[in-house]
Amino acid sequence: MGTDVPESRFPYGDELRKRREDAGLTQELLSQQAIMSRTHIAHIEGGRRKPSLDDAKRLDQVLDTGGVFERFLPTLDSRKVAVHFAAAAEFEQQATMIREYASSLVPGLLQTEEYARAVFRFTFPPKSDDERDSALVTRLGRARILDNPVTPVLWTMLDEAVLRRPVGGPGVMAEQLRHLQRLGDRERIRLHVLPFSVGAHALMESSLTLTWLEDSPPIAYVEGVKTGAILDDPAVVHHCQAIYDLALGDVLSHRESLALIKAVAEEYEEHEQH
Repeated sequence: MGTDVPESRFPYGDELRKRREDAGLTQELLSQQAIMSRTHIAHIEGGRRKPSLDDAKRLDQVLDTGGVFERFLPTLDSRKVAVHFAAAAEFEQQATMIREYASSLVPGLLQTEEYARAVFRFTFPPKSDDERDSALVTRLGRARILDNPVTPVLWTMLDEAVLRRPVGGPGVMAEQLRHLQRLGDRERIRLHVLPFSVGAHALMESSLTLTWLEDSPPIAYVEGVKTGAILDDPAVVHHCQAIYDLALGDVLSHRESLALIKAVAEEYEEHEQH
């Protein structure tokens, strides 16, 4: 699935690249002089991130542009950096911390192979076997970041519906929930269930992922049916963080959540045996 970067960002990023190269600077050297991360500069040049006002001012100063980047900053789309999964997955691989909320399905990072197969089986329009296999390889490959002993720190908030929806049947669900149990034993992975008993809550409208990158402002990813958007406007991201924190006040503790996941897994296992 491709990405859709606002056209206004390409000329901006191209201009930054041109002026950087004209100044004889690598991305690394520019990052040191402008007090930004090299990754953040690469994202700006690629049109994937919108620089902040302070970023633009520092770039203007280092590259002696006469204020070009600050003046043209308001012309950039401030809402969408990219859409759909591919862009979100790219940032995911570079994350130092991820906080996510899932309303109905286990997040892709945490899915077992059979659970992911069951999800892809019901995509529309239907995919060929080769397309499903390719998507499966990509999804399972994302989970390799969880093998890193240090980063990212992962906070996952699961609506209780995620546990109760029998995707793939009792056997698949039991395996998936046992997998979540094992992941929850890792120190840098926190799982929290938002129980049905809470009723209405702040995150009912969509799934949400908040991603922190090294030396770069956090971003938010919201997803719906066949659509998604990465948001980097600081005010919007701050609002998303506030909503997440508000919902977090209603969740079960990590220990209580693992106990519920274990209990539901046992229910599926019992159902599978009969």
